[in-house]
Amino acid sequence: MRLFDSWQPRAIASLLVLATFGWTFLVLADYASDGQPHGMDLKLLKSFRYGEDLSDLRGSFWFGGMVRDITALGGYAVLALTTAAVTGFLALSGRPREARFVLIAVLGGWALSYGLKFAFDRPRPDVVPHLYDVKSSSFPSGHSLMSAVVYLTLGSLLTNLVESDRLKVYLLTVALLVSVLVGISRVLLGVHYPSDVIAGWTIGLAWAHICWVVHNRLVKRLKPSAHGLD
Repeated sequence: MRLFDSWQPRAIASLLVLATFGWTFLVLADYASDGQPHGMDLKLLKSFRYGEDLSDLRGSFWFGGMVRDITALGGYAVLALTTAAVTGFLALSGRPREARFVLIAVLGGWALSYGLKFAFDRPRPDVVPHLYDVKSSSFPSGHSLMSAVVYLTLGSLLTNLVESDRLKVYLLTVALLVSVLVGISRVLLGVHYPSDVIAGWTIGLAWAHICWVVHNRLVKRLKPSAHGLD
């Protein structure tokens, strides 16, 4: 009974988080399925460009380069290399369970990203010139989704290795900040509507949360039988 009582509030909180993410995504999916972009999406895209020249990003001459550097943090090559490096480290250090956790979370996130893009097949924005080459469909933002999955998965894994609540909050905050910056960079570059980015964040955060909760439950359940092995 004590175990149930201590677990129940966390389970309710997790369900509320997932319900919020799910509802947000459904609203945005309906929004994206209308066929035509709505006013807020168009207004935000244009707000980052000079009115007389929509091909010119607002800000100093170095700002555009910085935005491209940030968007690369959510690129598939960077995320794949990061995932491979972390998974290899975990496997070689005798933590196969954690290595599987990272692989399942990331590969599942990729499957979600490609599946949703194929299902919605939303065209990329054409209201402003793209400042970055893109080929796939627009909804949801794969960079936003995958950066949330990868960085939150790694951040949550690291929180299990530290005792301080302050450090746990710091790790998750850094992971969230990177994901937020990557998503914003996609809008600044004109390759995604803001609704694409928010949808990517919601699905990415939801999937990372599910993987983290399941992993922690399995670790706690297997810990007595695995005593002395890790």
